Amino acid sequence: MPRAAADLAERLVAELTNRGLRVAVAESLTGGLVVAELTSVPGASVVVNGGVVAYDTAVKRSVLGVSAELLAREGAVHPEVARQMADGVRRVLAVDGRAADLGIATTGVAGPTWQDGEPPGTAYVGVAFEGEIEVVSLELQGTRGEIRAASVLAALDAVLERLARD
Repeated sequence: MPRAAADLAERLVAELTNRGLRVAVAESLTGGLVVAELTSVPGASVVVNGGVVAYDTAVKRSVLGVSAELLAREGAVHPEVARQMADGVRRVLAVDGRAADLGIATTGVAGPTWQDGEPPGTAYVGVAFEGEIEVVSLELQGTRGEIRAASVLAALDAVLERLARD
């Protein structure tokens, strides 16, 4: 990942540590890159519960609790899927019965082909925090790797922006 992602991850881990908050990550499009960026920061174990790579659509339903009807109707590349993933991962990766304070989710199309009627570069980032779930819609350009890297940056940035409003 570019240095910018490492910088954002360092800022996020520091902010979560200062606030005593814990995070859980559900990833499809990014395949574990968000949680990898977070856990590359020394001291991240204090704030990161873990991550679920729900690359197969069925895992989004069976592990994260995304609505089967939603997945059948819209496919995995949809803002509501990101919303449900972000909320679900908080509960799934609870520690000692305590849900993570913050849930992050990524879903989308890295390419090179379309998926669920959406072109490469279509991505959604879900952020669940304090009873609210926000979704950032992305329309990215570039190679598969560039789209995935940009999605990681967008996810980390979205969380920092959400925390800044609190």
